[in-house]
Formats: sequence, structure tokens, C-alpha cells
Amino acid sequence: MNDRLDTILADGVSRVCSAAVALIAVNGSVAAASAAGELVRYADADGTPAGERPPALRDSIFDLASISKLFTTVVLLSLAEEGRLDLDEPVARRIPVRDGRITLRHLLTHTAGLPPTRRIDLELPGADAAARMAAMLETPIVHPVGGPYLYSDVGMVVAGRIAELAGGAPLDALVRARITEVLGLSGTGYRPASPARVAATEWKAERPGPGCVRGEVHDETAYALGGVAGHAGLFSTAGDVLAFGEALRRGGGPMLSRESVAEMTRDQGAEGAPFRHGLGVRLGDPAIVGPLDGAYGHSGFTGTSLVVDPGRRLTVVLLTNSVHPVRGRDGIREMRHAVTAEALRAADLDL
Repeated sequence: MNDRLDTILADGVSRVCSAAVALIAVNGSVAAASAAGELVRYADADGTPAGERPPALRDSIFDLASISKLFTTVVLLSLAEEGRLDLDEPVARRIPVRDGRITLRHLLTHTAGLPPTRRIDLELPGADAAARMAAMLETPIVHPVGGPYLYSDVGMVVAGRIAELAGGAPLDALVRARITEVLGLSGTGYRPASPARVAATEWKAERPGPGCVRGEVHDETAYALGGVAGHAGLFSTAGDVLAFGEALRRGGGPMLSRESVAEMTRDQGAEGAPFRHGLGVRLGDPAIVGPLDGAYGHSGFTGTSLVVDPGRRLTVVLLTNSVHPVRGRDGIREMRHAVTAEALRAADLDL
């Protein structure tokens, strides 16, 4: 099966991305794995070839972008299990939000009425991360509280801050203690110590250092907040993301209880979304699940996706850097669908 997955990734490199790693697990065992391309292909936005072009390997590290939201959600649910917070308590009990009706459940279902994003780096160019976070927490409501659905990175930034206050530690420490150390995910974390294994992302003239962004979070808001935020900032390998997805598929242990995973993956009734929505997770998102209509997961702006299909015993990971050297490249949706279609084939062969 690797030959078929090799072909899919080879077709995507360099048309869709410069580097790609994919893993398909059926009933807990890797059925297909592939890596293609180069971690750094371009030196600038004009497509000048990079001087050094290390190959993408199975253990290469990618900026997960919004897949980080799933890790934030798991931290929050683990805190809820311990009674440190309540999904339905007013957020205003902990932070100075503009509307006292907002709950953590609203934040995790993108129904809090907060805007999609906020370029706090441009608003407060001379401020430190703490001042910028304080301003993010006071972001005005732009939509009705309770819905309809409005995808909001701002809401997940607020959710991440609530996790810190309830957990008594920074978000990166909570993710480490409650997820990565528990599951043994040695390649997962915020702010990588070295860029050597990391795939490059976008050319950003405003960032320090030569070349495209590498080893720093791509997302501008997460970068402005110090590299750790509820909506983005995590880096990981395909194997680690697969292990995280498998833990959810099997019921959450040792991160969460089965009851928490069931609540996380239950349709929360967010009206107006192009898919059903759980807590921090998308159910049947057509952009990533392809033919796996019973699956859940999340995608990332950098070109990443995690898809979990409990009914078919499948976990599917695709990590790419489709924003390298610039964003807006076509084909990532089709590439994701091709990988999930191959996963469906693997599941059928395993019957």
C-alpha cells in the first residue's frame, strides 16, 4: 500500500507543497506510510531555490497550525474531569470578557460571537506578549452569542487562557503534562529547540532572520503572543499526531475518560456550520474527511490534517507545508481527499 500513498504524495510535491508525510493506521497498526519532498525548497517568496534542501522524512516536524486546537480542547476537558472548570460556567468568572453570557462551550463550538481573527501584532506593535494577551481577552463581540457558528481563532485564544488559569500553569506546560508526556510524544511541542527537522513555511519579510519561516510558528497571532496560544503554535511529527488521534479513537486513555471523548465528539448543535461541530473538533468536515463521512478531526492552515474514523477503526494523518513559500496554493483539499480515500481502501482490505 505504500506505493499508492507514495504516488499521492509525489503528485502533491511540489504542485501543492514542498514536503509531505502521511500515515494511515487501521485498528491501531500502520497500514501505509510515506514521506516526500524537501523540508526547505525555497529561499524567498519569488521561488529562489534554497541553498540547502534537506529531505522530508517520516519523523520530520511540521507546524500543526489549527490542529493545536484539539490539544487545547483535551487539556480543558481533562481539567473539567478534575472539577477545575465547568464547560457551561460564564467565562467572565475568570477573565474580563465583554459579554457575561459566554461559556467555554461557546468558545469550543465557535458560537461565542467573537471575530475570526485579530492581528494584535499590528494593533500593538510595541507591546509584549502579556499586554497583547490582555487585549485579546477584551475583544468585542461581533456576532450573536450562542450562534450561528463563526469560526474564531480569538475564541480559542481565550479558551487557552482559561486553561492556564484553571490549570495553574502555562498552556505549553499543561499540554506537556496532560498529553505529550502521558502519550510519549517526544516530537511534539511549542517553539522547537532546533529547526533542523522542521519543515519551512511562508516567506515573511517582517520576521527576523533570512529565508522562509522555519522553527517558528507561522500564525501571526500566535507568534505575537510568544509562540504559545490556544488556537495555534504546536509542532509535531506525523507519528506523534497519529498516536494522539489513536488515543482519541480508543476512548481517550490515558489522557481523558471515555465520557469526555464522547462529549468532545458529540454534535453540539452549532447552527450555520458547513459540518457538525463537537467540542473543538469538526465532525464530518467535507474539506478533510473525503469519503470517511463518519469521521472527525481538524485541519491546519499550513496544510495539515488529522482524521479519526472510529467506525472504520481508522486514523489518518497528513502533514504538509502548503504555505511554503507563499500561501494560496491550490490542491491541498484534493490531496487530503486522496489520502483519506486510500485509508478507506486500507480499511476495506483489512475486513
